[in-house]
Amino acid sequence: MKDAIYLLFHLLSTLAKLLRPGGSRTVIAENLLLKQQLIIHSRSRQRAPNLTTRDRALLGFLSLFLNPRRIARTAVLIRPSTLLSFHNALKKRKYRLLYSPRGGKKLGPKGPSREVITAIIEMKRRNPRYGCPRIAQQINLAFGLALDKDTVRRVLAVHYKPDPGNRGPSWLTTIGHAKDSLWSVDLFRCESILLRSHWVMVVMDQYTRRIIGFAVHAGNVDGPTLCSMFNGATSCQGWPKHLSSDNDPLFQYHRWKANLRVLEVEEIKSLPHVPMSHPFVERLIGSIRRELLDQTLFWTATDLENKLCEYQCYFNESRAHSGRGGDTPLEAAGSKVVDINQYRWKKHCRGLFQLPMVA
Repeated sequence: MKDAIYLLFHLLSTLAKLLRPGGSRTVIAENLLLKQQLIIHSRSRQRAPNLTTRDRALLGFLSLFLNPRRIARTAVLIRPSTLLSFHNALKKRKYRLLYSPRGGKKLGPKGPSREVITAIIEMKRRNPRYGCPRIAQQINLAFGLALDKDTVRRVLAVHYKPDPGNRGPSWLTTIGHAKDSLWSVDLFRCESILLRSHWVMVVMDQYTRRIIGFAVHAGNVDGPTLCSMFNGATSCQGWPKHLSSDNDPLFQYHRWKANLRVLEVEEIKSLPHVPMSHPFVERLIGSIRRELLDQTLFWTATDLENKLCEYQCYFNESRAHSGRGGDTPLEAAGSKVVDINQYRWKKHCRGLFQLPMVA
C-alpha cells in the first residue's frame, strides 16, 4: 500500500509535465522508471527480487517513453536469464516465420485415410485385448494394406479413448457362452464353472502353426485315455512323421509309446525343465488361455469341446499370426482382400472377436 501511494504521488506531480510537449518527457519517464526500480529493490535484499504484475505493467509502460538506447542503461533489475529466454523466444519466432508453410497447408507424409482410421478404431473397440502389432496384421490381412504397428499406435493415441469400464466381456457375451510335417502335442488343465478339472490335449502343426485338433477329458488321465485323446484330436487328419512332446510323465506311458509305434510316428522330446525348447505349442496354450478360457465359462466337457472347436476355426482361418508375417495358418495375406469402403464385421467365438469381412 505504501508503494502504491508513493507511485501515485509521483504520477500526479509529473502528469502536467508529461502532457506538455518537449524533450523533458523522456527525462521524467526515465526518472520515474529508476525510482520504481529503487522501490522494487528496497523490498528485499535478494539478488533478484520477484516482480509483481503491477510492477511489470508499470515498467513496460514507462519504457515506451524512453529512447531505445537508454533502455539498456536503465534496465538494472533484469536478470541475464530473462534476456536469454527473451532472445530464444525471438529466435524461435524468427525461424517459425521464415520456414512455416504458407497458406495453412500441412507438409509431411500423408497419413492414413479416414476409412483406415475408422477400421483401426473399430478393430480396437471390438477387440480391446488386441495390441498394435495384432491390429496392424489383421487390417493388412483383411484389406490388403501395408500398415505397421507405429501407424496404428499413432492413430489410437489420437482417435481412440478406451472405456475404463471395459474390463472383459459383457454379461450378454458371458451368458451366451454359459448357455450352452512336425506336430507338437501338449496337455493343460482348466476348471469348469463348477470347479471340476478338465484336461485338454492340443495338437498343432509346427510349420504352419495350424491347430490340428483338441481333445477334452474330465478327470484323471492314464495311458489308454491319453491314446484315445490323441487319436480323437488327430482323426481324419493323417499323421506326421515326427511328433514333438515335452517330458511330462503322462507321455512316458507304455501305451502311449506303443500307440506311436503303431502309427509309425517318431517322438521328439524337448529339453527337460526348459519351456522355451517347446515354444510354439506353449505359446498356443497361452493364447488359448488369454483369448478364450479367461474370457468365458464352460459347464461340461462337451461345452468346452464346442468352444475349442470354434476357437480352432477362428485361429486357423481368420487370426493373423506373427510367426507367419501376418498370414493365417491356412491362407496367405491378400487371398481374401476386403474393400475398405464396403465391409461388415463378423463375430467369432460367439462375439469374443470381431473381424472385417466382405459385405
